[in-house]
This record gives sequence, C-alpha cells and structure tokens, in this order.
Amino acid sequence: VQLQASGGGLVQAGASLRLSCAASGRTSRSGNMGWFRQAPGKEREFLSIITWQGNGKYYADSVQGRFTISIDNDKSMVYLQMDNLKPEDTAVYYCAAARAWTIPMRADYWGQGTQVTVSS
Repeated sequence: VQLQASGGGLVQAGASLRLSCAASGRTSRSGNMGWFRQAPGKEREFLSIITWQGNGKYYADSVQGRFTISIDNDKSMVYLQMDNLKPEDTAVYYCAAARAWTIPMRADYWGQGTQVTVSS
C-alpha cells in the first residue's frame, strides 16, 4: 500500500484546510484509514480513523468538532477537513492505513507527511 498526502500549507488562525491522501497498491476495502500529526519536539499524535466503507469514524478529543474525516472509495482517497485552525495545530500531518480497527489507530502503512502551519 502506498499513501500520498497533500494539501498542507500556511494559513492564519481560524482558517480551513483540506488534506488529501491518495491510496494505491494493494489497498484493502476491509481495512481502515486515518490521520496523525507530529509537532516539533512532540510525539506523533493520533487524530482520526475511518473504515473504508465510511460507516465507522472516530476522532481524538483534540480535534473533535473541528476536523472531519471522509473517504471516497471510487477514487481511493481519504480527506481530512480542518476548520477553525489554531496555532497549536501546526504540525506535519500523516495519513496511514491499518488492517485492524483500534483506538488509537495502529498503522501498518504510512504516507509521507504534509506540513500544516497556522499563524496567530
């Protein structure tokens, strides 16, 4: 499974961004996709997970109500809509794939990161 994340950038506090993750290779429609982030000097943080069918979603408390995960099966794309961004959301964001549904997600595959910077 290959994962390619995109959509990061520099925005002001309160703005929105949508991250995209293209999945290719031997993706499993019975698996799960998710997002993590890692801020400078901090450990990687689990944010959200979704089933390939889109009927199961979970959000970490830190992003509940501001971030929305979605999936497009036809395009093998996973998205993370981020609204009302805050400076503390500044991090490198990673998409991931996992065979099992666990909270927090235990990723089997990782994409490269995309940088999100939120200025105050």
